[in-house]
Amino acid sequence: MQLKSERRSNRQRSEATRAALVDAARRLFIAAGYAATSTPEIVAAAGVTRGALYHHFADKRALFRAVVETESAAVARRIDEAAVPQSSVRDALLRGADAYFAAMSLPGRTRLLLLDGPAVLGRTVMDEIDKAHAGGTLRRGLAQGIEQGELPPLPANAVAAVLSAAFDRAALEIEAGADSADYRTALEALIGGLLLSHP
Repeated sequence: MQLKSERRSNRQRSEATRAALVDAARRLFIAAGYAATSTPEIVAAAGVTRGALYHHFADKRALFRAVVETESAAVARRIDEAAVPQSSVRDALLRGADAYFAAMSLPGRTRLLLLDGPAVLGRTVMDEIDKAHAGGTLRRGLAQGIEQGELPPLPANAVAAVLSAAFDRAALEIEAGADSADYRTALEALIGGLLLSHP
């Protein structure tokens, strides 16, 4: 019984250390960018040892990937929470778009996921992370819409990639100061055009 309790508390301490590193790294990566952030700064901000950092992560890049995966998962959760069961494909896509924009409005998230993420990790890794989270949800929703006849028989992967790129560009423009309503209108027209292309 005692050993089991010790193992649990060791695991909890390990998880708390990892979470502190990811949280500290996130703050510093947002404030200064990936290149300008050093591992000693991260360790100091997290209040842990350098050994603890390298126990959990192979290097700074691996820690950055953990930050990006955490952020991507948070965006996907926000989109999932906005979903309404048995809604039309159009409504589901627009709700998803609204939830995506709301999630991406968190300060620093656009930089992490859309600017530094691809630059540091590369497009292939970022696509893998996206497919595991919001991108995967989008693709499954489109595939279901095609299967149920609400969408034309188009390649779901390609449509998901195009829509995802549109969402990302809109998020970047909105963060730069553009009117979010304009981009919501543009995406609504894009989605509407996709639905209208059904024979």
